Amino acid sequence: MEALFLARLQFALTSVFHFFFVPLTLGLSIFVAIMETAYVKTGNDMYKRLTKFWGNIFLINFAVGVVTGIVLEFQFGLNWSEYSRFVGDIFGVPLAIEALLAFFLESTFLGIWVFGWDRLSKKLHAATIWIVAIASNLSALWILVANSFMQSPVGYRLSEDGSRAEMTDFWALLFNPHVWAQFPHVIAGGITTGAFLVIAISTYHLTRKKENNEPFKQSLRYGAVYAFAGTILVTLAGHTQMQDLLRTQPMKVAAAEALWETENPASFSLFTIGNEEELRDVFSIRIPGLLSFLAFNSFEGEVKGIKELQAEYEKTYGPGNYVPPIAISYWSFRLMVGAGTLMLVIASLSLFYVIRNRYMFPSWAEKLMLWSFLLPYLANTTGWILAEIGRQPWIVFGLLRTEEAVTPASVVSSSEVMFSMIVFVLIYSALTLANIFLIKKSAIAGLQSQEPTEGRI
Repeated sequence: MEALFLARLQFALTSVFHFFFVPLTLGLSIFVAIMETAYVKTGNDMYKRLTKFWGNIFLINFAVGVVTGIVLEFQFGLNWSEYSRFVGDIFGVPLAIEALLAFFLESTFLGIWVFGWDRLSKKLHAATIWIVAIASNLSALWILVANSFMQSPVGYRLSEDGSRAEMTDFWALLFNPHVWAQFPHVIAGGITTGAFLVIAISTYHLTRKKENNEPFKQSLRYGAVYAFAGTILVTLAGHTQMQDLLRTQPMKVAAAEALWETENPASFSLFTIGNEEELRDVFSIRIPGLLSFLAFNSFEGEVKGIKELQAEYEKTYGPGNYVPPIAISYWSFRLMVGAGTLMLVIASLSLFYVIRNRYMFPSWAEKLMLWSFLLPYLANTTGWILAEIGRQPWIVFGLLRTEEAVTPASVVSSSEVMFSMIVFVLIYSALTLANIFLIKKSAIAGLQSQEPTEGRI
């Protein structure tokens, strides 16, 4: 159990560190492409300077994100060898496609974009950054194909001895309904992450640096629209994903709501303190019928509770505890939703100011907009914690339990896992600090280093 705990902790820490960089890569790549498209359409050098400015921040984040992602795949073979043995034929396929297709495409055209200024025509150069943006988000798609098999396995059969899962239908894997419920939510999360960084940095220059602030007024205009669209999309996608989870992983929904008993109509918890051992409320404030409405778009509808689901899973899968950590699931869900709600408020506020062409903000609004870039990171992190913790005790839902997937302690000892985890955390912390320092330095410098130059064919 000690080896299992350490292996899970190491993977959780490295995953969280890596996911600090991924959403910004997804969202900022699209924003940079939009800026360069504006430059091509208008011929205004201000947009070219903004493209280079935001592109420089994108490059810093991309470089560090690549480094932190490599370590995750090694852990599948080192700490989770039983998992790799069981689903390697399936799980390895989308990961290989992600690396050989999406990531190579992204990296190749990113290099062309960086060195292609003044060497390619404006339209051709803009096309390269759009390819980077599309490839970045395709990379996320293939990762989600792999993850969705863990959440809702499809397109497989068990070997004759039951020791391995083998792929029987690649297209079932690709068109797994869970992928297409999850993918829009992740992309929208990336858009909001990029958008709120744009809002924060633009606000800084508009309120702290008075000289030549017209480019950042324009940047804030685009950023506010981008943020508002992203928050609306992430809300709608999250709603759709929750409805899908009721079909595929109802226990995750019940844990996220601390719903002990089956209810129809089902109430939504505003605040609950529960007793996990006895599966009951100590104190709770709930809104009658709201959970049914969120689940079925109707104030009538049955949502199964933890106790009934536990009994069903015992009949299906045998004796055992199939209840995930409820407190972590419950509060991670509320932090995610709370951060999302605040993002919608701040995006609406920013949009209100730019529509009215007001760039002198009240002190409270300025602070909200300056620090708003932290909210997507909170929402992204807690969302993934819910996605993975809420699936426990399964690493592949219904097929393989997490405790069965870890490398035996006789092969990789607890002390070895502990040592590597400490080393990785120290390295990742240094990389994160370096990333923050470089982005902050580039953000504060502004457009000073971006001298306008004409491209040539």
